[in-house]
Amino acid sequence: MNTTISLSLQQARNLHLAAQGLLRTPSKRARYGDVLATVRRMSLLQIDTIHVVARSPYLVLFSRLGSYPQSWLEQALAQGELFEYWAHEACFIPREDYALLRHRMLAPERLGWKYSAEWMREHQQEIAALLQHIADNGPVRAADFASDRGQKAGWWAWKPHKRHLENLFSAGELMVSERRNFQRVYDLRTRVMPEWQDALHALSEGEAQWQMLRNSARSLGIFRAAWLPDYYRLKRVALKPFLENAQQAGDILPVEVAGLGEMWLHRDLLPLIDTPLNATHSAVLSPFDPVVWDRRRALELFNFDYRIECYTPEAKRKYGYFVLPVLHRGAIKARLDARMLRQAQQLVIKNFWLEPDVRVTAAFVKDIRQAISHFAAWQEAESVLFEQMPAALQAHWPAKWMLNS
Repeated sequence: MNTTISLSLQQARNLHLAAQGLLRTPSKRARYGDVLATVRRMSLLQIDTIHVVARSPYLVLFSRLGSYPQSWLEQALAQGELFEYWAHEACFIPREDYALLRHRMLAPERLGWKYSAEWMREHQQEIAALLQHIADNGPVRAADFASDRGQKAGWWAWKPHKRHLENLFSAGELMVSERRNFQRVYDLRTRVMPEWQDALHALSEGEAQWQMLRNSARSLGIFRAAWLPDYYRLKRVALKPFLENAQQAGDILPVEVAGLGEMWLHRDLLPLIDTPLNATHSAVLSPFDPVVWDRRRALELFNFDYRIECYTPEAKRKYGYFVLPVLHRGAIKARLDARMLRQAQQLVIKNFWLEPDVRVTAAFVKDIRQAISHFAAWQEAESVLFEQMPAALQAHWPAKWMLNS
């Protein structure tokens, strides 16, 4: 008779971090191939344009890889190793998973605000002309259509250009072939994915959903059933049959986690059960990191009550505009509100908060200072300035420190 594996809460956290590539500090310098490998490990890399510090997709990779050239991500996109589409939200996705999202492109009206069938009907002629222009002249950016107010009406004076492009992107007619200064460059799908044929390669929605659930199970590593659909934002999914099928196939097995009850473990993590699973990594995380993007999961697994407040009016914010979680050796122990002053080459930490009951040990002080310094240096800062910090840290850290060159 099989005995259910029992795990401590810390073991569960460590297994999740191992699946995400955040358990141990990288042992060697990152290489270009590590970017794609890391995205594959996570399944998705969420995109966000806020850049008070390094933009989120770059930061998510940095948290796992350490210092690397940000151009590598753009290179992977331009070379077709990644593509962009709506998954958790807007995400970079490995090219081989295109089939998983294609059904969404073929029924874009189900994407809500991301697609307007009415707009497409009202602007059929202009949209057809835009597609012909791209076919004849090559890829475009939304910025290519900007014009001075005094300019006469015409092709380059279109005001709705951005909506045309975004609707065509959601419908899968256009794809992002590259980014220039993080601006999307749109090209025809037939040029970006010339080998793709719906009749040969498309999956049914049910098949695609099951594969997305498989990816989610692997990338989470350990999970409650209710956590799975959010990874790809699946709204209507037959979760119970999937779990039964995955268990029968040996892909997942039930485990009992102290304080959390019954959970599922992915088979890729089984070899780690009988080995010392020590968390050694400390890192500043993005608000859109897969570890914290599901706020309910972050609360249940890490006891980390987190909301991103950049879209909240300033007067109603509890913490700050772009607050970053701080991971320390298997737990989320702090959060900080930071801004990178690029001209001054200084990372300003407006405030730093310790989570309840965090012990300020010598290891914590050393590890977090090093993590912040690496985070700053990667963004070419020469110094770190704290505007506020907890009293418990004031005896250990100066308000300003210079980074080693």
